[in-house]
Parts: sequence; C-alpha cells; structure tokens
Amino acid sequence: MTVFFHYSLHGFANVFLVGNDVTMEAVIVDPAAFTLGLLQFVEDKGYTVKAVLVTHGHARHIDGLRTLLRIYDAHVYSSNATLGDIPCRMVTDGENFTVCGLAVQALSVPGHSADSMVYRFDKLLFTGDTLNAGLIGKTMSQYGNKLLKEQLARKVLSLSDDCLVLPGHGPPSSIGAEKLYNLGWKIPRNEVEHSEYRL
Repeated sequence: MTVFFHYSLHGFANVFLVGNDVTMEAVIVDPAAFTLGLLQFVEDKGYTVKAVLVTHGHARHIDGLRTLLRIYDAHVYSSNATLGDIPCRMVTDGENFTVCGLAVQALSVPGHSADSMVYRFDKLLFTGDTLNAGLIGKTMSQYGNKLLKEQLARKVLSLSDDCLVLPGHGPPSSIGAEKLYNLGWKIPRNEVEHSEYRL
C-alpha cells in the first residue's frame, strides 16, 4: 500500500490517493477537486481508481467527485445514501470492509458535521475535518463541540500513539502528538473536574 498526497487549491483541502501496489487499484479520499494534474499523476503511476471514500459531504471535500466518476467507474463510500444525485454505498460506525483489496474500518465521529466519518487503514487515519494537526473540527454549537470531543476521545484518540493522522486540511500528525499538543483539548479550569472527555 502506498499513500500519495495532493493539495487542492479549491477549499485548500487535502486529497489522498491510497494505492494497492499489487492490483494497481486506487482509492481516492475526499476528491475536493479532480484536476488534470491529479489525473495525470494517477495515470503516470499506473493506477485505476476503483473507490472513493468521503469523510463528509461538505462541498470543499467532494466538488471533484462528479468529474472523477466521468473518468473512472468507482464506488463511492459515505455515511450518506446519496451525495446530491450520486448514489453511495453507505458505511456505518465500526464497520469493517474492503476496498481495492485493502482493509478499512469506518468510524462515525459526528460534531463537525452529522455525517463525519474517519477511515482507518491499519495505522493510517483519514480524519477529514474532525481532527487536524493542533486543532479539532469547527462546530456550530457547544453541544456539537462536546459531542465531537467525546467521539474523538472514544474512537480516535484511544488508538495507539503511532497512528498517523491524515486530515482534510493542513499537515499530517500522529495520535501521540495530538494527545499532547492539540489546542482543541484545552478545557477551562472550572470544567476540568467535570469533563467526560479528558485524555
């Protein structure tokens, strides 16, 4: 398995390609934009895109999906049944499945959005907007913020420290680094004693 990174100026988002080097099939995670440069890269490497994993349905992460599907016959995996008029293969929390011969686990982590998923390939975590280097995802309410922290603590930050975090925006990180330095975990002093999501 090989992972390639592509930076999309559209939404300043990260697009990832996960390639199976035996079958030469590839998975695209969050096709923010499917540009000529990305297409050329995929073709030069000899991959065929067979699957797309969508961490959540915000436009800046899926605007390239329609273009991608005009070129490749790929299955789209999401927590949604459809994205616009594009049908998806729905995934559920904790589900284990296989794409392009690679084992994946889906983890539902709502808070930033109701449909947010993290995809785990062994020690690689594609976190979308739920967890970035040094920050957690933006939320629309205190409830959403609390829910996101609880879900991250239980399902993501409970994983081994050497798991690599590959977020929807910004540089990669690790679970160990995020436990120590993520500003999203700074809790007001008067809330610390009552916190359910301390690490």
